[in-house]
Amino acid sequence: MTEEQNQRTNVPAPEGEIRTTGERRGMFGVSGSGDTSGYGGLVQPIVYPGATQRPYGGWFDDVADALEARLGGGGLDQVIEQVVVHRGEITFHVRREHLVAVAQHLRDDERLRFEFCSGVSGVHYPADTDRELHAVYHLLSMTHNRRIRLEVAAPDADPHVPSLVGVYPTSDWHERETYDMFGLIFDGHPALTRILMPDDWPGHPQRKDYPLGGVPVEYKGGTIPPPDERRSYN
Repeated sequence: MTEEQNQRTNVPAPEGEIRTTGERRGMFGVSGSGDTSGYGGLVQPIVYPGATQRPYGGWFDDVADALEARLGGGGLDQVIEQVVVHRGEITFHVRREHLVAVAQHLRDDERLRFEFCSGVSGVHYPADTDRELHAVYHLLSMTHNRRIRLEVAAPDADPHVPSLVGVYPTSDWHERETYDMFGLIFDGHPALTRILMPDDWPGHPQRKDYPLGGVPVEYKGGTIPPPDERRSYN
């Protein structure tokens, strides 16, 4: 690597603006079932990094330029809602109808070569109206030693996003877990069934609006009641 390339690689990326989307009370943000954690009086603002303006810094601009060139005339604006650089990492917020095409370009373009999807994370933002459910894909370029994220949002009323199993087969079970825990439906998935909870389990346990309760646990003859039946620490 030349000195010029090394300097370009290590240019610090600017941070995006931070926006507040509400507040969270208690440790887990639940309500109605009792907070047994002891953190019931805790109040925290819910913050979310906003869009970052160019230049992003370092190789982030190289990735954005290569992706924009691959997308053609419409450019990034027609496909990407916003680009967020936060804490030294870059996230492309993709419009859900373009998710598969963007992932295909990121994988196949020789300037990009994000060959591996290491996981899919579900997120639930109840206060983010019409964008309550998010899926985040973590991509790795082994060729260029780079990591980025793709994030796609869907409303509670229409929790559908396209599956990326056809592009990244490793996302198969990750999408199943995100469906199981958050209720996001990945259209085109070859076998979208629950992976952790029983098939007839009601609801999706990692959503913010899911009750804090649980099921009794037996261990060595002792029985532990579910959280909503334990003593509430104030």
